[in-house]
Amino acid sequence: MKSFTVIIPVYNEEKLIVKNTYKLIKFLRKITENFEVIIVNNGSIDKTVELGKSLEKKYPKKFKILSIKEKGHVGFAFRKGVENSIYDKIISLDMDLSIGLDFVPKCIELLDDYSIVIGAKKVGKQNRKWFRVFTSNIFIWLTRSVLGIDYDDYSMAAKGYRKKDIQRYLNYIDKESAYVFELIYWVKKENKKIIQIPTSCHDTRKSKFNILNESVYRFKNLINLWLFKRV
Repeated sequence: MKSFTVIIPVYNEEKLIVKNTYKLIKFLRKITENFEVIIVNNGSIDKTVELGKSLEKKYPKKFKILSIKEKGHVGFAFRKGVENSIYDKIISLDMDLSIGLDFVPKCIELLDDYSIVIGAKKVGKQNRKWFRVFTSNIFIWLTRSVLGIDYDDYSMAAKGYRKKDIQRYLNYIDKESAYVFELIYWVKKENKKIIQIPTSCHDTRKSKFNILNESVYRFKNLINLWLFKRV
């Protein structure tokens, strides 16, 4: 049966949350009625939560908005979404829906046999700023070199997870975006099956992350995980 949860961490998304939720739910209903969309607000100070509450009323049992207090703690937001999901198949997207939605049905099918599905922009079609592609490629190379995991995308969007295979790690994931490569590393270490597929990406706005700060943060967490691996 095609049943799944879509999780989207958000911060100050009042301009997109209604329009893109309509778009997403319309698309998902072409696949199945057995789905839910969980938006997890992390510290928004605009009308994101208010608009999310109105969407809950419009789409009962299909949409819900949860909240954590901390701004930018997307890892904890993801954890809260997983903990509150009712389905085993989890798909992570961004609110701007910059990832081609054809990833979703492909991911649902593959999660029958795989613990994690990685949607890789590098091997798909991407329309992104050169410096975002450049910094991403450097991090991919570092991750491959340091951790020995040979994949091409560690961003938050376009990822699929089986809840039963990642649940045991939820209390240990980093509060920010490093949780993606942490989960991939831990699941791979257990010899569970991971697959990578190409996905398209079309950036529609500037990144909400400071590229320099995010690069330093990810490198630090990569080294921490490497040290943990050696111990």
